Amino acid sequence: MTPSAVIFYVFASIALVAAVMVIWSRHPVHSAIYLVLTFLCVAGIYVLLQAEFIAAVQVLVYAGGIMVLFLFVIMLVNLTEAARSRMRVHAGVSALIGLAVVGLILYVYAHGHPANPAAGGALPGAAGNLQAVGLALYRDYVLPFEVASILLLVAMIGAIVLARQKA
Repeated sequence: MTPSAVIFYVFASIALVAAVMVIWSRHPVHSAIYLVLTFLCVAGIYVLLQAEFIAAVQVLVYAGGIMVLFLFVIMLVNLTEAARSRMRVHAGVSALIGLAVVGLILYVYAHGHPANPAAGGALPGAAGNLQAVGLALYRDYVLPFEVASILLLVAMIGAIVLARQKA
C-alpha cells in the first residue's frame, strides 16, 4: 500500500468519525469543532488529489468563514453546557484521532515522505496553482483582502457585543 493510500484512508476515516460526532454530539460548540475537523480532512484529501486550490478554498471558506458564522449563532443563542459523561466520550474520540495522526506520522517517517518522487508524489519545489493564487491574493489583491478581513473582524466584535448584552 502506498503512503498516499494510507494517508487517504486516515483522512477519510477521521472525516467519517468527525461527521458522525457532529450529529451525535449534544453540545453545539463540540459539533462545530467536529465539523471543522471534517472540513480539514476533506481539504487534506483534496491535497492528495493535487487540487491545492480547492483545498485552500475549502479551508478558507468552509473551515474559516462558515464556521465563524456557526459560532456567532451558537454565541447568540447561549445554549447550556453538555453533561460530563459526554465530555469523556469526546476526549476518548479525540485521543483516538490523535493516536491515528501519530501513527500516520510514524508510518510516513518510516516509509519515506509522500512528496518524494520515488514514492509517486509531487516534485519538491515544484510551483503549483496554489502558489499562483497566493501570489495574486497577497501581491495584486492585497487591499480587497485586507478590507474583507477588517469587515469580518468588525462583524465578530459586533456579535460578541450583542451576545454580552443579553447575558
